[in-house]
Amino acid sequence: MPLTATRRVTLGLVLLAVACLPFGDFEISTHAPWEALGHLFMGLIQPDFSRVDSLGEALLRTLAFAFTGVGLGVVSGMLLALLFRHLWVRTFCAFIRAIHELFWALIFLQCFGLHPLTGVLAIAIPYAGTFAKVYAEILDEGDPQPERTLPHRAGRLSALVYTRISQAWPHLVSYTAYRLECGLRSSAVLGFVGMPTLGFHLSAAFAQGHYATVGALLLLFYALIASLRWWARPRLLPLYLLVSPFLLGTGLPITWSNVSRFFTEDIVPAPLRHGEGLGGLLPWLSELLVHQALPGIWQTLLLTQIALVLTGVLAMALFPLISRHFTGRLGGTLGHGLLVVMRSTPEYLLAFILLQLWGPSMLPAVVALALHNGGIIGHLVGRRSNEVQLRQDAPGGMDRYAYEVAPRVYGPFLALLFYRWEIIMRETAILGILGIATLGFHVDSAIQELRFDRAMVLIVITALLNIGVDILARRLRAHLRLSPTAQSEP
Repeated sequence: MPLTATRRVTLGLVLLAVACLPFGDFEISTHAPWEALGHLFMGLIQPDFSRVDSLGEALLRTLAFAFTGVGLGVVSGMLLALLFRHLWVRTFCAFIRAIHELFWALIFLQCFGLHPLTGVLAIAIPYAGTFAKVYAEILDEGDPQPERTLPHRAGRLSALVYTRISQAWPHLVSYTAYRLECGLRSSAVLGFVGMPTLGFHLSAAFAQGHYATVGALLLLFYALIASLRWWARPRLLPLYLLVSPFLLGTGLPITWSNVSRFFTEDIVPAPLRHGEGLGGLLPWLSELLVHQALPGIWQTLLLTQIALVLTGVLAMALFPLISRHFTGRLGGTLGHGLLVVMRSTPEYLLAFILLQLWGPSMLPAVVALALHNGGIIGHLVGRRSNEVQLRQDAPGGMDRYAYEVAPRVYGPFLALLFYRWEIIMRETAILGILGIATLGFHVDSAIQELRFDRAMVLIVITALLNIGVDILARRLRAHLRLSPTAQSEP
């Protein structure tokens, strides 16, 4: 590993984050933040499940949206993966996965309203783009030799199934299982925009100050994620996928005239809709860029950079909690539990909770992003550190960390951090819906004002920004000779 280049890149990222700090707003504005935090803690210690209305229905809806959306994403993603060698397919997949599920939900809410189709498509579309990219990488890493030994009469489908897919099957199953966990998080978060999942009940309980109910919902969500490996067995998945569409509910009926009007009129820029042509379009775009897009881009980049570095600091500080070189069985179990809670809690949900406790600023967003992503990377780096073999006379304590283990896991750590960079950017943008002045704030404001043309332009800008960060991260990984880590997600 080229240490000099690695140190330069690391130092550059840290200095850039430090330079961003004076421009950020990290004020705690609530009257008694620690008192509110204490109430939440007591709610977790003494949860009240009796006050949660229709708890079973909310759980079923959360599971149903996750399974249906992820299932559609898997099928679409595999089909796209088989065509991933084409530039237009790669571009299409990069675009759809660069738009967050909540942005897709906001778009489809204008078309279909509070209909199950809104939640399913909001999950399925970006997941299809992600599955396509990762599945294509997994299939391409297989040994080509078995395919060469097939008879010439073997068709393409047979060659695909018996050579490439059969080799890659364990990795495909492992990654799909991880994305199912992500789908549960996405499904829960859809409740914040009105879908009948756990997030809807959580936001209502917070608004009413029922912290015991909040604690019950959070514990229920953690139990759902933690028990995933026991109830989401591969042989049961076909049954779940078959039943899930029937558990989505009915929602309000779709008014197809609204769908047609949305795509043919509402999202068309106002100057073009009113017949003003390019003469009116350019000033319209200029005003949108100056007053909304550019300030939103600045705040999004600012928050992303600070959150990225804090994520890295947390991950490197936390991975010893599950590393056999630093902790025993009991400590490792407790550390694993902590990291599971951190990575299982969606950034949006964490930011929502912290905003209620600390008030509106960048602080809740930065802490939420760092806790979630730091938990994911810390877990993966800790697992990687367990593969490191130390000599018998290796030092202990901080010397072991600084001179023996950390240098050996730093390359994989950086690869994971760069892989999460684009994901942190997507989440930063969407946190604007909670009132933080990132691009999502301006998107949500435009939708609230029924200016869907402005919202669509801002969403496209968000997607392009995410694609740009993804390209930069891939180039940095290539420059530092860091291997791809898409398959290494927990």
